[in-house]
Amino acid sequence: MELKRLRQKIDRTDDKIIKLLNERAKLSRLIGQLKNKKGLSVYAPNREKEIYLKLKEHNMGPLSDKSLRAVYREIMSGSLSLEKAIKVSYLGPECTFTHLAAMEKFGSSVVYEPCKGITDVFQEVEKNRCDYGVVPIENSAEGAVNHTLDMFIDSDLKICAEAYLEISHNLLGHTNDLKKVKVVYSNPQVFGQCRIWLETNMPRATLIDTTSTAEAAMIVAKKRNASCIASLMAKDNYGLKLLAGGIEDSSHNVTRFLVIAKAMAAPTRKDKTSVMFSLKDKVGALHDILVPFKNNKINLTKIESRPSKLRAWKYYFFVDLEGHIQDKVVAKTLRDLKKGCTLLKVLGSYPVCE
Repeated sequence: MELKRLRQKIDRTDDKIIKLLNERAKLSRLIGQLKNKKGLSVYAPNREKEIYLKLKEHNMGPLSDKSLRAVYREIMSGSLSLEKAIKVSYLGPECTFTHLAAMEKFGSSVVYEPCKGITDVFQEVEKNRCDYGVVPIENSAEGAVNHTLDMFIDSDLKICAEAYLEISHNLLGHTNDLKKVKVVYSNPQVFGQCRIWLETNMPRATLIDTTSTAEAAMIVAKKRNASCIASLMAKDNYGLKLLAGGIEDSSHNVTRFLVIAKAMAAPTRKDKTSVMFSLKDKVGALHDILVPFKNNKINLTKIESRPSKLRAWKYYFFVDLEGHIQDKVVAKTLRDLKKGCTLLKVLGSYPVCE
């Protein structure tokens, strides 16, 4: 009788939750109509972060912050779909880690468009076939994704958000006997992240590069004595067995992803700005270009260089710095920075992912 009484209480609580969720959805629809009239973007990373911060501040338990955030991810995803049918491109095919990152960012109520390459992700957004794109930018073990950096050189798209995904790599196939596995398929970066495990457990296996972990799973689904390194989502989607789990060499293996769009995000209490620049050819140019950051007490969180494809020994520099382009001190720093550059391009300002 006690169990029945408690369940009845849960049912009454659920009725209230459903009513409140639909009231919230109606308000979201009205907001969508106002945004449409003003020509504003439906997805607002600054508002998303504000909601997550409030959840953390007001959550008294017993639900964990992580659980509550997951619930609200889907609530906001449903609300976005009521405001507009959002389409998100990502580095595909289905079940890549970029797909997982996109789903973690946008939830299950938007339309996802898998792309064959990073260039295609950019083009889908540039040509207005998709509203947003999700691309990998760096891994904690293997470093920067150079193709993504190179795309920003010519593209006018902006970074409007970022996402971090803890990566766990899994060896998938059809047989439980690793001795029968002669070939392993996966993305080159993934092989780098699992190098020690592969050398220890499969030293004689042939490693074959694919464009993505999901493509590797698609290939192995049709081969008996082959394996792939991919996500558990790929295991389920392509009917494969788990041969070995958690084979990444580093226990803290995280990949950072960027959300690209036509416009950047509005400022929050904690933001990041990404810029790209090239330097004048003179002695001490790189040293001089860092002085404005020091003088204005701007913290740099990342700096990468890429060779120019137009001229030998000419480089582009990519920098992430703390603050938003609308902050006075950031704007001043970039004005000072521009004096020593042949090119300065703001790639975007967006909320720091926490």
